Amino acid sequence: MASIFFSVLLPLSVLSSPFLLNANAHTKLGFSTDLIHRDSPKSPFYNPTETSAQRLRNAVHRSVNRVVHFNGKDASVNSPETEITSDGGEYLMNVSLGTPPFPIMAIADTGSDLLWTQCKPCDDCYTQDDPLFDPKASSTYKDVSCSSSQCTALESQATCSTEDNTCSYTLSYGDKSYTKGNVAADTVTLGSTDNRPVQLKNIVIGCGHNNAGTFSKKGSGIIGLGGGSVSLISQLGDSIDGKFSYCLVPLSSENDKTSKINFGTNAVVSGNESVSTPLITKSQATFYYLTLESVSVGSKNIKYPSVSDSYGSSSKGNIIIDSGTTLTMFSTDFYSELEDAVASSIDAERTNDPQNVLSLCYSATAKLNVPVITMHFDGADVKLDSSNAFIQISEDLVCFAFRGDDQLAIYGNIAQMNFLIGYDTVSKTVSFKPADCAKM
Repeated sequence: MASIFFSVLLPLSVLSSPFLLNANAHTKLGFSTDLIHRDSPKSPFYNPTETSAQRLRNAVHRSVNRVVHFNGKDASVNSPETEITSDGGEYLMNVSLGTPPFPIMAIADTGSDLLWTQCKPCDDCYTQDDPLFDPKASSTYKDVSCSSSQCTALESQATCSTEDNTCSYTLSYGDKSYTKGNVAADTVTLGSTDNRPVQLKNIVIGCGHNNAGTFSKKGSGIIGLGGGSVSLISQLGDSIDGKFSYCLVPLSSENDKTSKINFGTNAVVSGNESVSTPLITKSQATFYYLTLESVSVGSKNIKYPSVSDSYGSSSKGNIIIDSGTTLTMFSTDFYSELEDAVASSIDAERTNDPQNVLSLCYSATAKLNVPVITMHFDGADVKLDSSNAFIQISEDLVCFAFRGDDQLAIYGNIAQMNFLIGYDTVSKTVSFKPADCAKM
């Protein structure tokens, strides 16, 4: 699972006249759905006893753990569980599978590809609150054969049974969690903000019969929105012209406004103040790579170095954009230089984070004159607001929402809030436009 872990809660109350689409059809779609942050009062993960600062602190910890998730290290089925949570994705998605539609709630993850859920019969599954999907109850469900293109698209994640010629999958994550089951095709129903649900036929899904790890009982699997061939985005393909976008509402305990994710014609980002940068494809097709050239703190420009990661060393595609990681992660040397530049621009006494997660912190009562921070992507300068750069993680502590980590550079969701961000997987661009996401 690599992150965008983002959770989308889609209204599926109106199913009387859905728009039907075969996954292989060339009908053009344009629709939008709500994105519900996992800490929103509208989310099943919401804990009313937590303060806003506690929720943000928990999100920071999930953000740090998510780097392991992105690292893509194989996990043995017999490996012990760790404290890293697989359901650390920041947004939830409620879709329906099969005919008649069976609702599931799952983590929407731009850092993984396969849409999978727990299925009956569950030989060895984690406990979940909602009922399990029963493939026998769906008239449109079908297991796919070993020779099918759907099976071969999973590459090393797929295996075949010589007994019945059915395709199976195994996915393991950096936090030792895993899912195993049948590769299948079925109808997937998505809600939309205009109350006209969209039914997608013959979507490749994973029907998990053996799943374990640190998944929450409130979730029912993963909805992969990455760049790989079996992701929901790739399977929608021509019907959405390879386009999707989202606008993330700033986190606030007083703000229960929903964020939006848009597809197809609804997802175009254009007009005044919009800028675009190339989307870089690497051997790991799941992740959305951008090229960061430098970061400016006021008038001081700090060049971003070429860095090595699990997939090679290059100045191109040196950072992943991820809506499910809270913090922005940079290589430790670069982060240290950035932190020094920011700290030297702020005339206030520094305070230590007692949990030693974030290293540039101040008293929440201090009057911070935050410098203008600009992300210089290839061809796109993105100017951050102070709320994109500093977060309040306790009643008395405000910290810089960036962190040093040499495993993988990630452009996190705090930096993305109040921007309309559009992905065009055909033209290979990502676009940014300042926006008031609560009003969209």
